[in-house]
Amino acid sequence: MPDSAASIPGFCRDCFREQTVAARRCLSCGSPRLLRHSELYKLTLAHIDCDAFYASIEKRDDPELADKPVIIGGGKRGVVSTACYIARIHGVRSAMPMFKALEACPQAVVIKPNMEKYSRVGREVRSLMLELTPLVQPLSIDEAFLDLSGTERLHHDPPARTLARFAKRVEREIGITVSVGLSYCKFLAKVASDLQKPRGFSVIGQAEAVDFLKERSVTLIWGVGKAFAATLERDGIRTIGQLQMMEEADLMRRYGTMGQRLYRLSRGQDERIVETDGEAKSVSSETTFNDDLSRPEELIPHLRRLSEQVALRLRKAELAGQTVVLKLKTADFKTRTRNRRLDSPTRLADRIFRTGLQLLEKEADGTRYRLIGIGVSDLSDPGLADPPDLVDPGATRRAAAEDAINKLRDKFGKTTVETGYTFGHRRRDQ
Repeated sequence: MPDSAASIPGFCRDCFREQTVAARRCLSCGSPRLLRHSELYKLTLAHIDCDAFYASIEKRDDPELADKPVIIGGGKRGVVSTACYIARIHGVRSAMPMFKALEACPQAVVIKPNMEKYSRVGREVRSLMLELTPLVQPLSIDEAFLDLSGTERLHHDPPARTLARFAKRVEREIGITVSVGLSYCKFLAKVASDLQKPRGFSVIGQAEAVDFLKERSVTLIWGVGKAFAATLERDGIRTIGQLQMMEEADLMRRYGTMGQRLYRLSRGQDERIVETDGEAKSVSSETTFNDDLSRPEELIPHLRRLSEQVALRLRKAELAGQTVVLKLKTADFKTRTRNRRLDSPTRLADRIFRTGLQLLEKEADGTRYRLIGIGVSDLSDPGLADPPDLVDPGATRRAAAEDAINKLRDKFGKTTVETGYTFGHRRRDQ
């Protein structure tokens, strides 16, 4: 958090000139985007979060959307994936049902997600992160932790200035914006990145951590969701400051291992390191229907199309998976998950689909579903994937046909060739 004392180190985030005196604007370029903090050049752990990622990419690609509220989502039964900041002013939030979002902001421009494009941009941002430090821990497509310890000699700048230059570079070269949180631990770096969005850069130092947290809600602590927050409130605990007054043993007696987390994080104690081996554990795809579906002939085309999407993602990521996972969500929002482990890894849509179909047959009992998804877990290198099937000779022919179809789609487009399962069932959801 900024300090007004003239001796506090700082710089301008636009021209990067040092700010040796307290001022509201940069003395060199006049920018108000000044960063000053007593621990500014001592901190090395950062959380970087892209601002309204999906919506920002769409606005970048269509300048006419710049001043309009944009919602990424689709279908009257779907949910909001991302809302731009203009839409958020009207009350639109991520995960909000689309019909509620459009009630709040009827003038919004709704765009269906283009995950292939978003993934490509995410990889571009990740590549720039890795130029700063090899210690990058992705949390999702649009955010990551970075540890810049020991990088000052490489970049000829302390981490704070390196991160500011990175944010400027993303904006200039990729055309989207990011917000940066800088601190001494993961917990507070992530909290800091959310303080001044969009285009934010916030710092939380060790000396101020306890006071900073004192008046905040317990929901700021990682792992405290609505249900657990309600439990704490029943016990009279609403603020982190109240947790700071309690003994660790008492919190553990009440809440088990979660009590220990409450004790430590309420005091800004977080010893987790940036881990670089956070590889994906599964690859999946799902869709929400415009209307509830129950009959197998309605569900199967969606299952086939989703299986093809999963197979495409596996090929692009050079992965294979050995456990097929079927996900269904009923009309009353109850989730059913079924899985089956294969005798060898696969990256074929045919094997994923046929296994998913076997799982679906048991669930297609008249229940009405609002969502279906298919995926694979137990990921591995594709070298051992899909050996010849001696039990089902037709599997080899289907695999060869799928390979030929993939080559045609890669050359002429995804809808060049349709299977009998999906022909005539163009996706109208999601």
